Amino acid sequence: MATTSGSANKQSTLQISGMTCAACANRIEKGLNKLDGVTSANVNFALEKASVTYDPNKVKLNDMEQEISKLGYATVKETAQFQLEGMTCAACANKIEKGLGKLPGVTSATVNFALETARVEYSPDEISITDMQAKVKQLGYKAHVKEEDGSEKDHRKKEISRQKLMLLISGILSFPLLWSMVAHFSFTSWIYMPDFFMNPWFQFALATPVQFIIGWHFYVGSYKALRNKSANMDVLIALGTSAAYFYSLYLSLDWTFGSSGAHHELSLYYETSAVLITLVVMGKLFESLAKGRTSEAIKSLMGLQAKTALVIRDGQELTVPVEEVIVGDIVLVRPGNKVPVDGEVLEGQSSVDESMLTGESIPVEKKAGDPVIGATINKNGMLRIRATRVGKETALAQIVKVVEEAQGSKAPIQRVADRISGVFVPIVVGIAIVTFLIWYLLVEKGNFASALEKAIAVLVIACPCALGLATPTSIMAGSGRAAEFGILFKGGEHLEQTHRINAIILDKTGTVTKGKPELTDVVTDGDETALLRLVGAAEKNSEHPLAEAIVAGIQERNIELPATESFEAIPGYGIQASVEGNSVLVGTRRLMDKYGVDAKSAFPVMEQMEAAGKTAMLAAINGKYAGLVAVADTIKETSAAAVSRLKEMGIQVIMITGDNERTAKAIAAEVGIEHVLAEVLPEGKAEEVKKLQAAGKKVAMVGDGINDAPALATADIGMAIGTGTDVAMEAADVTLMRGDLSSIPDAIYLSRKTMRNIKQNFFWALGYNSLGIPVAAIGLLAPWVAGAAMALSSVSVVLNALRLQRVKVKH
Repeated sequence: MATTSGSANKQSTLQISGMTCAACANRIEKGLNKLDGVTSANVNFALEKASVTYDPNKVKLNDMEQEISKLGYATVKETAQFQLEGMTCAACANKIEKGLGKLPGVTSATVNFALETARVEYSPDEISITDMQAKVKQLGYKAHVKEEDGSEKDHRKKEISRQKLMLLISGILSFPLLWSMVAHFSFTSWIYMPDFFMNPWFQFALATPVQFIIGWHFYVGSYKALRNKSANMDVLIALGTSAAYFYSLYLSLDWTFGSSGAHHELSLYYETSAVLITLVVMGKLFESLAKGRTSEAIKSLMGLQAKTALVIRDGQELTVPVEEVIVGDIVLVRPGNKVPVDGEVLEGQSSVDESMLTGESIPVEKKAGDPVIGATINKNGMLRIRATRVGKETALAQIVKVVEEAQGSKAPIQRVADRISGVFVPIVVGIAIVTFLIWYLLVEKGNFASALEKAIAVLVIACPCALGLATPTSIMAGSGRAAEFGILFKGGEHLEQTHRINAIILDKTGTVTKGKPELTDVVTDGDETALLRLVGAAEKNSEHPLAEAIVAGIQERNIELPATESFEAIPGYGIQASVEGNSVLVGTRRLMDKYGVDAKSAFPVMEQMEAAGKTAMLAAINGKYAGLVAVADTIKETSAAAVSRLKEMGIQVIMITGDNERTAKAIAAEVGIEHVLAEVLPEGKAEEVKKLQAAGKKVAMVGDGINDAPALATADIGMAIGTGTDVAMEAADVTLMRGDLSSIPDAIYLSRKTMRNIKQNFFWALGYNSLGIPVAAIGLLAPWVAGAAMALSSVSVVLNALRLQRVKVKH
């Protein structure tokens, strides 16, 4: 916990991870002490803590954390998720975000106005959850720790029920007032209106509960905002409706007790304040209902999880909630049931539908020793598995976490909206005052009621709700829709950056190709089965990936392999073995030369195969050439179509590989890639990315997320192709769960669609305000019409964002 030391200095404690000995502690201590502004730093190796006294005007906690990171260690951070109550517009979100961000020990705070959540990264030794909640309360709002047991959903349901009740009461009370207003128009003179509807005290009785019961939260919100030296939507609504209500009250008193008592025709504005509040409440209800739909992707992902698991404990089969399964539990999965947690098959054989994770519709065969993933479906056999990852550690939970964090993060474009929202309300209040003065002093000299009406219209039409919703709702809907297609954006910034990509580097192995060699060709003048029987028997002793591919291909042909009497691997040449009394050689040209085997007749065919991207191996039996076998890392079925789509999108496609140039060009030509970078070492891939960036390209690197980590980190966008391993998710900005290239153009397409949607929202929100304010100021907009337009603007922005949930991609 931070404590003040002296008049200016501050003392903080940092939890450190990664230290292995006292020397590590000394290194960190020296590094921290060198920072300008640090008075003293003491690192306790046993407690793994650093106690630092420093001048906060010269050095920040972030600076210390960066120094520790440079030294190769890490500060322990925790993340808190809060459900917020009381926000009415983007200005509220900005205020909470800034307030939390200034707290000692808070590294970052992100408030999502659309989701009504806050995500705070903090140092647990510096600040507690209670401190953060107290800060939010001080700002005039409430923060509940976000639960995973559905309490958030219950809170949202209760809030929507409350809004519906408020709207019903407000609508019933406001309807007679609206009726009396409409009946004033000449074209509605046919509408019957009881005389008492025009009585000012009848109108007062209807308007007062709406103003001070239904609309009370506007006053509370205004007070809290102004107390904290900021302004929000509540200020505009409270100002506008209060002006109309209190001016009408003044006229009512004057009509009863003053000189106007004899006059029966009054221009009252009770209906303006009441109808405005009703429309705002209605708009907020529609907004809440629409916002609830933006998190459908999370709900559908969570719905994939099994609810219960059949575990064996103390020899008994027990059905328990999936949350109670622990690592090491033995779980039975019956045919047709979902696999409850990630695990390893101990007994049984079955096919498992993994389409929820990989997008591959063909079930995957599982046997003892194979891994299984939670939420996949066991098709036809009983499986006995050992739980290896449960709860938040499962693959599905990791996916949900990535999507939640992406939906809760801010895209850089949102900063524009945040800056505008921060100054918008004070400017609007200023415009409303100027509008009132111009009408009262110059246009309709002395007509207070008319000038007030124009000022109220300006205040109401300018509420910046739509502006605050423009970005987060689109990010939520876009990232959620992407997740449904197996595309996981780690944050809003990556979703935004992806649409700028104009060059893509594809790793060959495992990205363009399957990454698993297969036996493709067998050439022999003799008996093919006899040759494969001896070659397979020899190769099954080798651990080389190509040998494994040959053996697997031979076994698929249902050829039984005999035992070997002897075996020798000759590095760089091949293998030599004795099978059923036969001397067997399998390998390169050099192996044949070494043992004096004449295999020249096979060289032309061998060269043709190598030119086609295959690896060919010669075989000799008892010192005579017998044939050759070829192995290739076959191209994924979707690669050529995906490359074609990328080109159509105007994106330069480059393939990078450590393979020889002949093989690389053969693979590239097959999928339609003209630019090839061959014989590139893993560390050289990042350099190739930098070269393209230096040429002005926005580069995406696509790899497996492990071997290509340096290049993935260097690229503007790193994409990991695979089935969502932890390492791949960590290494990349975007994880493509479905292991084919078609997800790349899909990701770019979804990013482009999302950014277009955000720009549409901005255009509508800003254009609406820019046009609405002058229209209201010149008197062409009645306050109640302005209120309706303001309410509808927020709803329209959310509904536009929801269109992203219907976007379809090509497969």
